Amino acid sequence: MSVELVFDYKCTLGEGPTWDHKRNLFYWVDILQHKLYRYNSTDQEVDVAVFDQPIGCVVPRESGDVVVALQNGFFFYDWERDELDPIEDPEHHLPKNRFNDGKCDPKGRFWAGTTDEYGVDGNGALYVLEQDLSVMKKVGNVGTSNGLAWSLDNQYMYFIDTPTKQVVRYNFDLESGAIDQPKTVIEFPEHCGFPDGMTIDQEGMLWIAGWSGYGVSRWNPYTGEQLDFIPVPAKNVTSCAFGGEDLSDLYITTARTGTSDEELEQYPHAGGVFRVETNVKGSRNFRFEG
Repeated sequence: MSVELVFDYKCTLGEGPTWDHKRNLFYWVDILQHKLYRYNSTDQEVDVAVFDQPIGCVVPRESGDVVVALQNGFFFYDWERDELDPIEDPEHHLPKNRFNDGKCDPKGRFWAGTTDEYGVDGNGALYVLEQDLSVMKKVGNVGTSNGLAWSLDNQYMYFIDTPTKQVVRYNFDLESGAIDQPKTVIEFPEHCGFPDGMTIDQEGMLWIAGWSGYGVSRWNPYTGEQLDFIPVPAKNVTSCAFGGEDLSDLYITTARTGTSDEELEQYPHAGGVFRVETNVKGSRNFRFEG
């Protein structure tokens, strides 16, 4: 499997890839440049929205438009009017924190987590935005809240706190959204970098982007075994999501930050979005039901 560059936007911190299969739209963000990108696969146009604060992640909303997690909390965003409608900021008392990665669970709740400027001190948390627009803290003492995925049978939620270099599995109750009994199921090895964003395929295997890892690795969360590795021409690989008509294309975001001038000469397309055709099909991203 070889990767191809599809969007050469040279993002400072590209993140949050999301494929909306209902509307054939692909989203990703540049956290530090405050930008939200939207690619329409029908007309092959890319639109860009710019905010006044960092944007951590975006999810499509079932009723239309999107929900975003910015530095200052959760917002609805109306793309046509270019208007933000605030929902709630659960960390208004922590001005140095910002939202990072997030996605929706199979029931349509929006899970998103935070980090501070250093990302290692445990000042972040993982939150969930319920369909009734209430917000609840689910996990505390988080360094850098990152990858999320749910098992195909909805029995488990997988979560990455990047500096721990682990993937933790929680028992997950689909109806209530309750999580408990955390268990480490993957220990990320040195050569893969730090685990960042994550997705799951239709075989129940996890695909994990490696910050400072130069690629994406595929893992069996039941055995902890690494199954595959896809090299990406960028040092800091941030996240991945399946997309395309049959969900066999893996879209991969990368970053330029944390990369030296010499490394950028070697990897000039760092910060771009890459795509690789895999030999498996991925799971759909879920939409916010609120």
